[in-house]
Amino acid sequence: MLEIEVIEPDDIERAAKVFLRDGFVAIANAIQGDPLQRIQAAATRVIGEIVADDPEYVGNRGHHRYSFGNQMRNIEWCELTDLPTILPIVEAIWDSNDFVSCGNGGDFSLPGAEIQHLHSDGNELGFTDPLGQTTLRDLPPPLICVNFLMVDFTRENGAIRQIPCTHRSSAPIPTLEEEPRWMKNCIICAPAGTALIRDVRCWHGGTPNRSDHARPMTNAHYCAPWFRTGLGKSVPREHFQKLSPRAQHLCRYIVNDD
Repeated sequence: MLEIEVIEPDDIERAAKVFLRDGFVAIANAIQGDPLQRIQAAATRVIGEIVADDPEYVGNRGHHRYSFGNQMRNIEWCELTDLPTILPIVEAIWDSNDFVSCGNGGDFSLPGAEIQHLHSDGNELGFTDPLGQTTLRDLPPPLICVNFLMVDFTRENGAIRQIPCTHRSSAPIPTLEEEPRWMKNCIICAPAGTALIRDVRCWHGGTPNRSDHARPMTNAHYCAPWFRTGLGKSVPREHFQKLSPRAQHLCRYIVNDD
């Protein structure tokens, strides 16, 4: 298990510093009480819908492993956009409040899921420098993903593994066969309601789910003030009108009037 510092939401400066150093930071009690119960129930419902259409458990991220995809059609996912435990930390990371939402989703694994290869979610952003002098790794974080643990993450139920300080690395990501044991042990175990704020470029991967229950984590995605991608019209107007003014501002590019 990876020994990490789980930081309280009000320790904003410390959280931002750890994020910029390691490529991720864990925040304690980021979502609690009724908001946590609402998104847990929604995740359980959507898992049932997805699995009902996949009786062979083929998955869309490997067998028994799934991405939720963009779930902003569900109000519970929209409500993750402006959590007061998270936004001040994101603002401190970017030293700005002008970032925007690019949709919320997450992933889950079912019992029987095997280890997932390490990967970086920044590779598809398509940043190129015709002079070959700058890569995406040379820039501040263009995208931040905030994962919310819907159940207690353990070694048995497929907790995420996260490799510290790889968000700016230009080294090749090792295959499962090449991956050293210490990386395979970089497993983040934490209670439900914890948030993992991640630079999407940081190497990460799922672990085997040997438990008897699904391991879901939902998420919120934000684009840096200077970066825009994935801004599909995913928030129904009826949901948008129920959001706070701050959430509406964050979602202004992805509200759907159709």
